[in-house]
Amino acid sequence: MTTPTATVATTARLARLVEEVRAVVDRGLPPDLTAYLVGERLAPHLGASDLLTPAQREGDPERYRQHILHAERDGGFSIVALVWLPGQRTSIHDHVAWCVTGVHQGEEHERRYRLVSDGLAARLVATQDVVNRQGEVCGFAPPGDIHRVWNGGDGMAISLHIYGADISRLGSSVRRVYENPTDEQ
Repeated sequence: MTTPTATVATTARLARLVEEVRAVVDRGLPPDLTAYLVGERLAPHLGASDLLTPAQREGDPERYRQHILHAERDGGFSIVALVWLPGQRTSIHDHVAWCVTGVHQGEEHERRYRLVSDGLAARLVATQDVVNRQGEVCGFAPPGDIHRVWNGGDGMAISLHIYGADISRLGSSVRRVYENPTDEQ
């Protein structure tokens, strides 16, 4: 997990995205439909040179960096830029709320998991490996949102994450962290 960095500067394009997301969230739709519609609003902004300020594109050599771009006053949603240097990754985790992710620059690798139980113990099983490239969007709503994300490329990757929660107050969107399956590093 990484410590969030609050960002106060914004761009006109980011302000438009906030308004578009707010219009969707204010409809009060179910989480999975909200995530889908928010993803539709995010996609046209990805890759635009005027979306983020230079400070919002800064990475950290130690771990991926989280820049909080916006947190709605009522806690309805947050927009976060994650900046990944090559090889940086998350733990295996799930989330407190619905989430939409869009790749702004580079590519983001993701391994998705399912929790299975034999009645005595539960274990993680990898179900899918995905590479999300610049401009691609994916979304989900708990439960069933267990995954790990990393930058498997040679250059910096930047992704925008829109969460149905106030990340500035929570510090993270992570609900639980899971142990690595024994067959993975």
